[in-house]
Amino acid sequence: MRTSSYGSLTSLTQLTQQHVNISSNNDNGHQNNHHELHRHLSLFDLVCVGVGATVGSGVFVLVGLIAKTQAGPAVSLSWLIAGVAACASGLCYAELGGRFPSVGSSYVYAKETMGECAAMIAGACLTLEYTGSASAVARSWGDKVVAYVQTWEDEDAGEDDNSWYRLLICVLDPGLGINPCAFLISLGAVLLLLDGVKESKNVTNVFSTLKFLLVFFMATMSLVLANRENMSPFVPSQFGASGIIRGATSSFFGYIGFDEICCLSGEAINPSRDIPRAIIITLLLVTSLYCAVSVGLAGMVPYQDISETSGFPEGFRYRGYYWAAEITAVSLDNIKL
Repeated sequence: MRTSSYGSLTSLTQLTQQHVNISSNNDNGHQNNHHELHRHLSLFDLVCVGVGATVGSGVFVLVGLIAKTQAGPAVSLSWLIAGVAACASGLCYAELGGRFPSVGSSYVYAKETMGECAAMIAGACLTLEYTGSASAVARSWGDKVVAYVQTWEDEDAGEDDNSWYRLLICVLDPGLGINPCAFLISLGAVLLLLDGVKESKNVTNVFSTLKFLLVFFMATMSLVLANRENMSPFVPSQFGASGIIRGATSSFFGYIGFDEICCLSGEAINPSRDIPRAIIITLLLVTSLYCAVSVGLAGMVPYQDISETSGFPEGFRYRGYYWAAEITAVSLDNIKL
């Protein structure tokens, strides 16, 4: 039994080494191949993709929700536990990304280790994940546009003066669940991607940097305003250890997205080296940010008073820093999309 397991492991190792050698030869000779597309993504670009895809509703919504309903001031422990679990998953992606540095992510990894049937299932799940998440983001963006346009209505104006407004609302929100703005943002993203990775990566880098700076501002500002009295008791009796674990299961959602790095192996300049590094750096950055903002929010506002839907803007208003609340609210409405 042990010999059979060792033989299987040896075969898998040999298959992996052959795949790496072939990929390495392709990487080294890609400049001589006139049919291969140029690679443009550096380690920094891959980290920006990972941070941009991962940081989202987790830090903007879930931190306040978990702190108030599941873990109290111990919300940082929930995020830390979920971060350790995400890092364990990320290390698997990092190893496979280094061994199989080719386009396909989970599809390739499943195909090389478990066969084509498992690869087909993994590919279908991956496609469903990105289709669903992209649709949700596009619809959310469209709803924000409609809500913003609705603030333009002049209640004191006459019916004729508001005819343009009613026409605009009719176009943007025709009803029956149709959202033209969601289609437009999806079309714009497709056109941007069709323009090439070299161009689209600049947009990704800008928005990921802005998102990182926003979360860093939230963490720093909330930690400065933190009060030790709000952290006691650290684990409220009504939540206990079970509440921390429930919070960890909920907060794991905030780590989804780093696997998008693996989908870009074909665009990375040095995928065997940069894909694993980008995954690890992304998870370390995201985990540190999540834990910092969790401690800051729980220390800034008593957990009973934390807003479940708008934790940081309401938290800054609670402490009287309305300018910080406005910056955070406006930025969240735009950058989290």
